[in-house]
Amino acid sequence: MCERRSLPIIGQPQPERADAARNRQKIIEVAAKMVADGCLGRLSLDEVAREACVGVGTVYRRFGDRAGLVLALIDDRERRFQEDFLRGPPPIGPGAPPAERIRAFLHALIDRVVAQMDLFLLLGPPTAQLSGAYRAHHTHLAGLLAQVRPEGASFLADALLAPINAHLLQYQRDQRGMSIEEIKAGFDALTQAIRT
Repeated sequence: MCERRSLPIIGQPQPERADAARNRQKIIEVAAKMVADGCLGRLSLDEVAREACVGVGTVYRRFGDRAGLVLALIDDRERRFQEDFLRGPPPIGPGAPPAERIRAFLHALIDRVVAQMDLFLLLGPPTAQLSGAYRAHHTHLAGLLAQVRPEGASFLADALLAPINAHLLQYQRDQRGMSIEEIKAGFDALTQAIRT
């Protein structure tokens, strides 16, 4: 009897080899540690390859350039954040009233951006960050807003998400002297106004 094997499907990504997956994870972990240790200036693909004990070609093939590596670091945390608001415990996850989920989501998104602020700043202007993650955030927030105030939920989601970017948050902290708690309180006031 012949063994059946799956053939690749045109247009579908090929499954990742186990060694490639291990190398990718090792590279991400090393790069994340470098960022956490304050070595953002040394975050080059060559240095990451050296620290991860993998070939430089492996890092370049996987990530392309420094921006690709930065996006991978951001993506790793973004996936966990999305898991939290889609399936996590309330109030950010399902099970809490919409108004509580909106507040928890916005606060968690602010914390998420602040936690990786240096990486987001490396990517350039906020318009460069209107990605799949933004679309996921918008869809989620607009859905919650529609339960509280159906008219204009899509616009309101954009209006609430726009100020949550690394450039503005950094400006508010460094130039205006605002704490993260004060920024979150501002969002609380905005969302309270939306509900009334």
